[in-house]
Amino acid sequence: MMGVPFWLHKLASLSSAVAAGSPHGNNAPLLRTIRGLPVLELSSVCINLTLCLVFLFVVSVRQISVCIGRIRIAKDDSIAGSSPISRSFDGEIFVVNIGYGFKLSVLSCFYVLFVQVLVLGFDGTGLVREASSGKSADWSGLCSPAAQCLAWFLLSFSAFHCKLNVPEKFPLLLRVWWLASFFICLLTLHADVRAFLVEGSAHWSSHVVANFACAPALAFLCYVAAKGDTGVQTSRNSDIREPLLLEEEAGPAKVTPYNDAGLFSLATLSWLNPLLSIGAKRPLELRDIPLLAPNDRAKTNYKVLKSNWEKLKAENPSKQSSLAWAILKSFWREAACNAIFAGLNTLVSYVGPFLISYFVDYLVGKETFRHEGYILAGIFFGAKLVETLTTRQWYLGVDILGMHVRSALTAMVYRKGLRLSSAAKQSHTSGEIVNYMAVDVQRVGDFSWYLHDIWMLPMQIALALAILYKNVGIASVAALVATIVSIIVTVPVARIQEDYQDKLMAAKDDRMRKTSECLRNMRILKLQAWEDRYRVKLEEMRNVEFKWLRKALYSQAFITFIFWSSPIFVGAVTFGTSILMSQQLTAGSVLSALATFRILQDPLRNFPDLVSMMAQTKVSLDRISGFLQDEELQEDATIVLPQGTTKIAVEIKNGEFCWDPSSARPTLSGIQLKVEAGMRVAVCGMVGSGKSSFLSCILGEVPKVAGEVRICGSAAYVSQSAWIQSGNIEENILFGSPMDKARYKSVIHACSLKKDLELLSHGDQTIIGDRGINLSGGQKQRVQLARALYQDADIYLLDDPFSAVDVHTGSELFKEYILTALATKTVIFVTHQVEFLPAADMILVLKEGRIIQAGKYDDLLQAGTDFETLVSAHHEAIGALDIPNHSSEDSDENLPGSVILGKKCNAGGSDVDILAKEVHEGISAPEQKAIKEKKKAKRSRKKQLVQEEERERGRVSMTVYLSYMAAAYKGLLIPLIIIAQSLFQFLQIGSNWWMAWANPQTEGDQPKVRPMVLLIVYMALAFGSSWFIFVRAVLVATFGLAAAQKLFSRMLTSVFRAPMSFFDSTPAGRILNRVSVDQSVVDLDIPFRLGGFASTTIQLIGIVCVMAKVTWQVILLVIPMAVACLWMQKYYMASSRELVRIVSIQKSPIMHLFGESIAGAATIRGFGQEKRFMKRNLHLLDCFGRPFFYSIAAIEWLCLRMELLSTFVFAFCMILLISFPHGTIDPSMAGLAVTYGLNLNARLSRWILSFCKLENKIISIERIYQYCQIPSEAPPVIEDSRPPSTWPECGMIELIDLKVRYKESLPLVLHDINCTFPGGTRIGIVGRTGSGKSTLIQALFRLIEPSSGRIIIDKIDISKVGLHDLRSRLSIIPQDPTLFEGTIRGNLDPLEEHSDVEIWQALDKSQLGEIVREKELKLDTPVLESGDNWSVGQRQLVSLGRALLKQARILVLDEATASVDTATDNLIQGILRTEFKDCTVCTIAHRIPTVIDSDLVLVLNEGRVAEFDTPARLLEDRSSMFLKLVTEYSSRSSGIPEF
Repeated sequence: MMGVPFWLHKLASLSSAVAAGSPHGNNAPLLRTIRGLPVLELSSVCINLTLCLVFLFVVSVRQISVCIGRIRIAKDDSIAGSSPISRSFDGEIFVVNIGYGFKLSVLSCFYVLFVQVLVLGFDGTGLVREASSGKSADWSGLCSPAAQCLAWFLLSFSAFHCKLNVPEKFPLLLRVWWLASFFICLLTLHADVRAFLVEGSAHWSSHVVANFACAPALAFLCYVAAKGDTGVQTSRNSDIREPLLLEEEAGPAKVTPYNDAGLFSLATLSWLNPLLSIGAKRPLELRDIPLLAPNDRAKTNYKVLKSNWEKLKAENPSKQSSLAWAILKSFWREAACNAIFAGLNTLVSYVGPFLISYFVDYLVGKETFRHEGYILAGIFFGAKLVETLTTRQWYLGVDILGMHVRSALTAMVYRKGLRLSSAAKQSHTSGEIVNYMAVDVQRVGDFSWYLHDIWMLPMQIALALAILYKNVGIASVAALVATIVSIIVTVPVARIQEDYQDKLMAAKDDRMRKTSECLRNMRILKLQAWEDRYRVKLEEMRNVEFKWLRKALYSQAFITFIFWSSPIFVGAVTFGTSILMSQQLTAGSVLSALATFRILQDPLRNFPDLVSMMAQTKVSLDRISGFLQDEELQEDATIVLPQGTTKIAVEIKNGEFCWDPSSARPTLSGIQLKVEAGMRVAVCGMVGSGKSSFLSCILGEVPKVAGEVRICGSAAYVSQSAWIQSGNIEENILFGSPMDKARYKSVIHACSLKKDLELLSHGDQTIIGDRGINLSGGQKQRVQLARALYQDADIYLLDDPFSAVDVHTGSELFKEYILTALATKTVIFVTHQVEFLPAADMILVLKEGRIIQAGKYDDLLQAGTDFETLVSAHHEAIGALDIPNHSSEDSDENLPGSVILGKKCNAGGSDVDILAKEVHEGISAPEQKAIKEKKKAKRSRKKQLVQEEERERGRVSMTVYLSYMAAAYKGLLIPLIIIAQSLFQFLQIGSNWWMAWANPQTEGDQPKVRPMVLLIVYMALAFGSSWFIFVRAVLVATFGLAAAQKLFSRMLTSVFRAPMSFFDSTPAGRILNRVSVDQSVVDLDIPFRLGGFASTTIQLIGIVCVMAKVTWQVILLVIPMAVACLWMQKYYMASSRELVRIVSIQKSPIMHLFGESIAGAATIRGFGQEKRFMKRNLHLLDCFGRPFFYSIAAIEWLCLRMELLSTFVFAFCMILLISFPHGTIDPSMAGLAVTYGLNLNARLSRWILSFCKLENKIISIERIYQYCQIPSEAPPVIEDSRPPSTWPECGMIELIDLKVRYKESLPLVLHDINCTFPGGTRIGIVGRTGSGKSTLIQALFRLIEPSSGRIIIDKIDISKVGLHDLRSRLSIIPQDPTLFEGTIRGNLDPLEEHSDVEIWQALDKSQLGEIVREKELKLDTPVLESGDNWSVGQRQLVSLGRALLKQARILVLDEATASVDTATDNLIQGILRTEFKDCTVCTIAHRIPTVIDSDLVLVLNEGRVAEFDTPARLLEDRSSMFLKLVTEYSSRSSGIPEF
């Protein structure tokens, strides 16, 4: 504050001194010159300085008042919050909206400041030059621009500051100042115009130009000053808060600063600085990355594209709509804005080549006007600066446009996947649909890079030809012809390339489909010892893909050769023509032409790229468009009425339905049905009678041929094959509904899940593996049931829900779930369990797709026919149980009572009841102990099965690079590639140097060599260099192919040899991401990135060498610049590397959700949850978009800084060249240096970019290497201990002290199992769900290695033999029947070891012979993906057929007949008895009749052997657990009404 009076005093004393005529040191002359200024300039200086002082005074006063205010606030808290503008009121967040008016005001201020700085610089430079040449300089001219600079500096930043404290009006001082400035400007304009009329052009000066330039900006500021509004508004921030609360998971609370960055921040990309500074300190995580701006989010772009697409389809329903047109209509604004930057960039890039000839002339000594050299240097510098800034904005805009298109298309494809009809689904396998998303959408998004080339190519060629015409005259016509020839030559090559790409994509689709299938069914492949066969199949498919890949890469190498040769060819033709026409070429015109050729190289290179990219994009657009226009589920298939409108819950009139529209025979026909609200309807029938299709037709899944389906209220659906999402159990049960603790508890109880959750180490927070892999079949089914019950729907459609659970749990479920929890609901359930039928209000019997009987249990029984067959088969099975009679009288009296159907049994003292009680009491003591242990385990929170996807952190290890380089031909090609590139660079510089040296410097000088010598040497050097480029391109392609193939084989072998635990804990999406996306990068990207990096490095060294040769002083700047570049690159890479890794990881969940949703589409639709899944998909797209957006912006951030540095080095080089006295350097060499220098910033940024992109792409190799090092399971064959070819002869299995756990960190699942299964016997294995039955089987097949103990088969310890030897000698019919895409023959005999006769015999024995014979193609009948065109029961029978063909000594049946009706089950048991009478057959079953006729029964309880004896002995023992299970089963089977 002391400063103001002091300066006023000083000023007063100065003025009095002047008035007195005192010299007062050196100040008098200065003041005299000031007084000599024009009146208007003087008044302007005075006003501006006065207002500056007032401004400083106001700021100082405000600072003091703030300090005093702080002291007062510290004393008295009550004033807190009285600030007029606050960002947060009562916890409510407000957002600042900055209008265009404010932005323009600030821009105008900075613009005026920029103009005044230019004037000051220009005037100052002129005065310095005058002073240095000894003339007297008039310094008074600097007063006005200096005062203006100071004033506008303060004005600009105080206007900008308004953004931070958000006032409604600009400060009064600011407005007065703007008004004053405008009036002075007007007066000055008036004076200048009058002076022009008198003096003419002599009046021109920098001050006059500046005044004219500033007038429009000042006029706008005058208008703003009069109006006063800032254009900055505050509003409640709904936009930021809502997504955080609704969609976002725990993540960043801030939206990207890009959203409201200022002009300077956008131009310099400095809005990225906060994130990069975090990345430099520590590895970035997803939570560090801000949210996308609302306009960049997937939802916004998806909505725009969807509405345009729907409009297009509606306009012309009969014709194929154009997806490309819809995309253009949706995003044309972004593309147009981007086009401005692209066009401006193209224009300024030709300024350098145009001016080079003038520059060489100036160096020779032809100066056309004063300071020409400096003005030329200034124009060169300005053009380079504008080029640098526009390039970055253009590239960033293109990337963002691509991101928008990709996210919108991905969402469209996902939505379509959820709504695809069954017929359409058959024409697109899930692998193909995933490829639409992974590859085609990506390619369409990438086309944004090429979008502007379509109109820029002609513009670039026209500009180039204009410059050539100026330099070489009529020879430019030859250049045009040569250019057209270059372009035409690339077209057929591009066509061939496109054809190869198509074939490559098709081959990749096939391989991905098979890979996806193998990963889904890896358990079967390992159990059957088929993994080697399927690995070979995949390798064969890869070989087909590789054939096209090789052709694609070699054609790409040829295109590279053409690209590098085109400018050389055009140059040779142009110079040749001008020499033959005896035109006089000078060094300047030659160098200008060479610089033009180099710029022309880009459009020439881009043309083949553009043609091939347009072709590829068209293919991808057609594929996506075809998919999007495919048939959807019929909207009117089911008419849904609101709950309560009618008493009829489900009604079908004259229903006819068919899965396959081309089939002559409908799947269901003549369906007439009325189900009243609250009814329980059971659906039964033989295998393949259409039970599941019947439920699907109610859901609207089966295409309706005729009739009408109405349902009243909401529906919930439980599918036969459990569909479980990855995530925890709680999420699966809630399925998007809010948590209601009481309801949740009752659901858990009704689904008998309480005990299971206590057994799991993390309870309901346990993460379920891919497709529910770490739950047993019964648990998966019950989680599905819980999901349905929690939704509280009106109608429940249950597809065979009890087949996968044991007897006790089945009874519990029926009682608690269907009879109690769903007592008031409408329930339609398919079942094979005849014992549940009496409780149904109506039973439907299906046969060959028709309802042949409908009615109550007793009525149908009396009617006879098919229903009686089903029931009697069941009674035969029950009869075989033969429960011994324990001579207690009350049981004798009461047991018969329980068999009479339809009557309530005396629940008082029946054996069943006592037994049921005993079951509960008997378990309780050890169970409570177990529960306590489990809870302890829960507290210790062991590791979950599924872990987050692993990623490396920090720098990509050098070993990754080295191992990749050594992957092909031990790295021998690398030095050859470098030598070829170096020779190319050397020869190219040589050819340019030759042209510059040999041609005369000015017109009229004598050439140094004869014209023909000039041309021949040039062509020899030029075409020699292009030959080396061809060698390099071929070597790079050869190297890339060999390395890619080697990596693929290693990864595939490693994945197929991985233990089962790896597949249980790794979602298939992750592996698919590695095998598709990462492998594609290795195939197509990395070799060219490596080659590109090597070539750019060598080019950069070449440019610096040429510049240093002419002006060695450049080295002084190049070295610090290189250091700065490396530092910046290191700073950038710290963040970029992590961003790219996060991008890779965030892609997997999108793919995974997609695959999962396609698989469970019927369930998602059944629950009406499409919207929620769509929302989830959009959220995941944004999670991917955030790191992607920042990673592309970070590259531009780095390039901008690099290019600015190189632009300054170039400017320094130019200034040096101008400053040297004439004659000290060779002008043609100086021109050559400038020609190369023009390329410096582009080459430098390309070098950095190629290095960064290489490192970012190398992450794919890093990820593939992770999967090449998966710990392998035991060797398939151990040569030293191969079992005899006849092993096992007897089939005796001994289990000795067997202990098994799934993972080191998890508790034991089997404890000390000791028992012996004699050879040739039938062993039944029973126990409650989760007792360890399936685990025992897995240990037998060594899918899990025991923690301790041994399993011995026929005197051989199975841990000592190879896995292939073991598994190929055992046979299994698994719980989840799996069919592979292909044919029936391929599914029964994939190893092709059996004749057709044997296959037919196996089919006949497994009851499928007739069905297959009816098919047109017999054994070659197609099997769709996952066997979708065969019912679950039929798939189970195919598995039986496999076992019959294999004829192993030991056969395991794991719930093998759970999905077939009792009659078929009885039949299968009969076949097994005869076909496998000499074999050891281990049967796990929940149906007691299935195991009752076994020779021995093993009862497991909580992983321990509870009992092991013959069924007869166990049934005689009153305390036997087996007796309890049997009694339960028989009581359930005969006394259901007791429920």
